[in-house]
Amino acid sequence: MITRETYYFPKPGPENTGFCLDLLEKAVGMGYTHLVVPSTTGASGAQAAQRLESSAGLNLVVVGHSVGFKGPNIDEFQEEHYKEILRCGGKVLKATILTHSLETSLVDLFKGSEPTLLIANTLRRLGQGIKVCCEIVMEAVDAGLIPEEEEVVAVGGTARGWDTVAIIRSAASKRFMKLAVLEIWAKPRG
Repeated sequence: MITRETYYFPKPGPENTGFCLDLLEKAVGMGYTHLVVPSTTGASGAQAAQRLESSAGLNLVVVGHSVGFKGPNIDEFQEEHYKEILRCGGKVLKATILTHSLETSLVDLFKGSEPTLLIANTLRRLGQGIKVCCEIVMEAVDAGLIPEEEEVVAVGGTARGWDTVAIIRSAASKRFMKLAVLEIWAKPRG
């Protein structure tokens, strides 16, 4: 039997990022080596990379939005954060959000719903952060940056900052049904 404490934040948001960083350090201390975190501008990813820089054998993957997510040719990920993450031994992946881009454009055009949007909205019942955790783990596996069928520490957030930490059994997006949320260490209640 495994016993873990779960932390519930009173509300989502960036004020929870520091505590999520503490949980990442705890996870590394427990022997987890694969960590996947989201970062729109790279700022929170750089914070994680700096805090975990001295951890030997760590595989930190920072996942940002794809270029063009906010508009044509717009890259939200800031160059100084990109360089700092790499300097600290982390990896950066700018990826298309698996449950968003293509089908969202079809829904906007044809006024319907598509399977990945149903999946995204189902995952959101557990919280926006859990949805993000599942997406970024699959994106990192798809890019070959995280191995498949491993326990991965994933962080997610609601809009800005981090407010969710989960242990996910990794899977490629092609094998989505094998992805599993094994543990939830922290999430907002609201």
